[in-house]
Amino acid sequence: MKTCVTLMALLILAALHGGCSDEKPVEVNLSKREDLVAPRLVDAITYAYLPQYSHTISYQRHRQLLEYLRETTGLPLRQIFPDTFEEHVKMVERGEIDISYSNPFVYVRLAKAGAQAFARVIEPSGEPFFRGQIIARTDNAAVSTVEDCRDKRWIAVDPNSAGGYLFPLGLFYDNGIKIEDFETVDFAPGPGGKQEKVVLAVHAGVYDIGTIRKGTLDIVAGKIDLGAIRILAETQPYPGWVYAARKGLDPAVVEAVAKAMFALDRDIPGHKAILDAAGMKGIIPARDIDYDPVRELAEKLQLDR
Repeated sequence: MKTCVTLMALLILAALHGGCSDEKPVEVNLSKREDLVAPRLVDAITYAYLPQYSHTISYQRHRQLLEYLRETTGLPLRQIFPDTFEEHVKMVERGEIDISYSNPFVYVRLAKAGAQAFARVIEPSGEPFFRGQIIARTDNAAVSTVEDCRDKRWIAVDPNSAGGYLFPLGLFYDNGIKIEDFETVDFAPGPGGKQEKVVLAVHAGVYDIGTIRKGTLDIVAGKIDLGAIRILAETQPYPGWVYAARKGLDPAVVEAVAKAMFALDRDIPGHKAILDAAGMKGIIPARDIDYDPVRELAEKLQLDR
């Protein structure tokens, strides 16, 4: 009862206070409305790195290069991050990725959709080529040669991965081992970071062998003991990663970006840091015909592309 009396007193005081206020009431007219519009992204030239590594690593590797290209060309370039290889391909086909940085197998698919190669990278090895690798645990005595991989559990990066699947598949083929000769063939799960996941799966002993792009072990050096991983074999070299412009992209944009890329020089202060972060020695011109060896491999493997 005492509580009710106190509450009533407070309500009366509040009413009296409100009635004595000098503030003028605000008139609200609900018949007038204004639609709220979500802020839209500024139009930009979109740039995407095939998600062979995690988005964080993709960003770290290409952030400085994007900043350099923006400053040099004056173009509003923006890096975007597809989750999967397949999504990357579809986004280029839909015109959502203007400049694609991809492996040569994915490029061959993009070329069918009208994309055009205009630049390729010089690998850290100093060559415009790269290789795939077959790895196993160092203490796995059952796997010492390529022939030993028959009937084993294989984890690869992605069905569209060049160094992480298709190059090694060609190597197995040349050694008389077909895909049905393995106990299992699985691909790294989830979006991004697939190269790292292959190494971690082999390191954990979940699979007998894994296939990765040469250079991946350097990426995971701080995460695992690399002494536990052994390289069984490397594939032959194939033309390196490629920059392609989507069908219909303004040729003046392509020319400006290409000119800035070709101007990168490791002897110029600042440029070395850009190239090192991106895992390249340099960027050189490319033509579609450079990727015919990849088309020949696809034909040998009877891939439906």
